Amino acid sequence: MDLFQKKFFTKFKVKQYLPESTQLTFLKRLYRLLDNGYSLISALEAIKWDKSMEDTVVTITNHLKEGKHIDVAFHEATFHESIVSYLYFVRINGDLQKSITKCIEMFEQRITYKKKFSQVLRYPLILSIIFLTLLIFIKTSILPSFMDLFQMNLETSKTVLVSITIIDVAITLFIILICLFTIAVCFWIFFRHQLSIEQKINIYTKIPIYNYFLTLQTSFYFATHFSMFLKAGMSFKDILDHMGKQMKLPIIAFYAQRMTEQLGKGLYVTYLLESFPLLEKRVAQIFHKNNNDEALEQDLRAYADILAETFQTNMLRIMAFIQPVFFVVLACFIIFIYVTLMWPMFEFIQSI
Repeated sequence: MDLFQKKFFTKFKVKQYLPESTQLTFLKRLYRLLDNGYSLISALEAIKWDKSMEDTVVTITNHLKEGKHIDVAFHEATFHESIVSYLYFVRINGDLQKSITKCIEMFEQRITYKKKFSQVLRYPLILSIIFLTLLIFIKTSILPSFMDLFQMNLETSKTVLVSITIIDVAITLFIILICLFTIAVCFWIFFRHQLSIEQKINIYTKIPIYNYFLTLQTSFYFATHFSMFLKAGMSFKDILDHMGKQMKLPIIAFYAQRMTEQLGKGLYVTYLLESFPLLEKRVAQIFHKNNNDEALEQDLRAYADILAETFQTNMLRIMAFIQPVFFVVLACFIIFIYVTLMWPMFEFIQSI
């Protein structure tokens, strides 16, 4: 029994990363030391002077001394996949500082978005809990008291009964939605590893807002990776081979493997790119437009910058939109509750 439990929890264990602030600080220190002329090992030894980062440095250093690539070493030190995916480029271009610069830029944006998003959701979440508590209090205390108060008047008693029913249905629906959301999140956390990447993509495409941002993100990574590989002078076949072997961006890897298979059957690149649901159609148009590798690299790099700006703009717009929408919905519910409570009073006054 103990062996079964150990296997089960090991299988569904959620990977724990280093704190994001620690990852960012580590990258910034490493970049500064490399920029000041330190070798990679010497820079890591200097970072180890900070006791809080000693274990991380030891893990990375040991894997590097074993001959492993730097992206593998950072993966073993539990850095985020997005950082590891950028460090993968060091295998191709050998430019560690440029890859670290990209990591810092990307990860700072990630931390900023998460911080803003948590701040945006904080007050709506607190107000939701307060509002739910208020609904339960009204249902269990106030409305029954109204029923006792107005039970002598038959018409008013019917009105109070309708009010109780309406609020009861509202509370029940609210609780059901919370339960369904919690079950869905738990199911995804524990069973997503059993789904194939194709099944995951089918699920992603059915989630409207998430689908839009994931398409932007996937297109950005695809354009960035392809342009950097082209800049390193690699052929299409070698680029797809490298993109298909890396596992930190599974959607990109899946698409690259599909392209390798289908190109071998004589299909066109543009046709394949247009068939992928989580890639912007503009990516296919860029490939169709350019026959020259240098021009294609330049256009893909420019398009990746546009995608990054679009992602940032739309994310900030949605975060600015969440609170006003929530407050409007909450205000409507409050008015609804007020009318529901006052309705029996008006009925009673009219019956006098």
